Amino acid sequence: MDTDSAAAPAHLGALAGVAAVTLGAGLGELTALAITPSSSPVASIGGALIDAAPAWAKDAAISLFGTNDKAALLTGIAIALFAVACAAGWLELRRPPWGRVAALALGAVGVAAALTRAQASPIWAVPSVVAGVAAALILGALARRARGTARAVSPATPVAGADPDGRGADRRTFLLWSGVATVAGAIALVGGGIVRASSQAASAVRAAVRLPQPVATVAVPAAAELGIPGLAPYVTPNESFYRIDTALVVPQIDPADWRLRIHGLVAHEVTLTWDELLALPLEESVTTLACVSNDVGGDLISNAVWLGYPIRALLARAEPAADADMVLSTSIDGFTASTPLDVLTDDRAAILAVGMNGEPLPAEHGFPVRMVVPGLYGYVSATKWVVDLEVTRFADATAYWTDRGWSPRGPVKLESRIDVPRAGTAVDAGDAVIAGVAWQQHVGVAGVEVQVDDGEWQAATLASAVSGDTWVQWSLPWRATSGIHTLRCRAISATGETQTSTVTGVVPDGATGWHEVRVQVA
Repeated sequence: MDTDSAAAPAHLGALAGVAAVTLGAGLGELTALAITPSSSPVASIGGALIDAAPAWAKDAAISLFGTNDKAALLTGIAIALFAVACAAGWLELRRPPWGRVAALALGAVGVAAALTRAQASPIWAVPSVVAGVAAALILGALARRARGTARAVSPATPVAGADPDGRGADRRTFLLWSGVATVAGAIALVGGGIVRASSQAASAVRAAVRLPQPVATVAVPAAAELGIPGLAPYVTPNESFYRIDTALVVPQIDPADWRLRIHGLVAHEVTLTWDELLALPLEESVTTLACVSNDVGGDLISNAVWLGYPIRALLARAEPAADADMVLSTSIDGFTASTPLDVLTDDRAAILAVGMNGEPLPAEHGFPVRMVVPGLYGYVSATKWVVDLEVTRFADATAYWTDRGWSPRGPVKLESRIDVPRAGTAVDAGDAVIAGVAWQQHVGVAGVEVQVDDGEWQAATLASAVSGDTWVQWSLPWRATSGIHTLRCRAISATGETQTSTVTGVVPDGATGWHEVRVQVA
């Protein structure tokens, strides 16, 4: 063993590893911006982890972090990378060149992850190669500096504080360069992420899109809004619309390059371009989308006014085979969903959507084109960035989430939620209101009942709704008395079904049970 290596403090090796790996990752991120954001080593590894994670892990992440699940994943990757970097630095200090080997191995992991992504080409490997090689070279240089600090404080120094050979400056130089590398790498990582996010959120291409006037419009009645503070609005603003998907990096698609292919068990294969889609008679519709991972009372549900073209009309062109019963939709990032064919060919507003609340789809919600299908959870119907529809059979094909143990069909269940008052909030005694939303898309809600403590169920007042494809607001006056109270709600569907009290989890096809909140009345 090199005596200088043995004498150098271990924490200097860890610092060298963190500095080298951070700068290497930052250089890889900047390289990815020049190629394609999706080739980022961090994004590639994160995407691979999302795909490899078992269903229970994904469900736990969504349950714990909701729409912040991707931020939580990136934080987890950062923590793991920090630990590996510390270990690599220690190895390079104590057992060179194994720390550099570890840095190169990290780059190789990034290469493997990048090349497994949908739409990947060999050039996607370049950012991870840059990251791994840069980290190895920087780590080697910093480790040599760290070993120099050991010589500077060795017993061979004849006088305390003396520095006859000038090596005492090595520690200061090491700390300086380690700090510079760490800060530069962090700036590159964060800055690259900001540049990528801003380019996705304010794409010049999207900003230039002018959607045609719809041939059929919908008017949201004023009576759809009860005007109660704290109650979810009937139409969800785009910036507040929930987002759950598997895309760690939001795909960026130029509409001029977009194509939709309809094939499989069809008489005629159909290909549709962006210009051809916009030339069709587009229609407005209002549909509530819900995530199957939404717990009872959860907020993974939103409502919007969509602009699009009926999928049934495109399928009619293709003429599906008589024995086909499923359409497998595929996103440009490789995500797939299995949608029953009969749902896409009946009279509901199942559309290829290009607009959302009066503007082109936001990038994170599927720009330029996504599917919107009333009555099904999003994991089997609401494919974003959609580029392929394969007419097939449930017996012959499976989709991303069904491969992970979820139900293949996913009809939305009858549910309701209390928004006002919020659980744990203080309420003044006297006249108050209990309010919320209820839904069962493409069935509709006929009523909502509310129970205070264990008293009689009371009928709430429903607001108006555009159709049974959306949620509906409801409210009930309440004479609040001092103490702690438990409030519950249950919905009644347009077919007479009463929301079940049976409590089930979200797996495999959606949660059930009555939403209840406990409030303190002063």
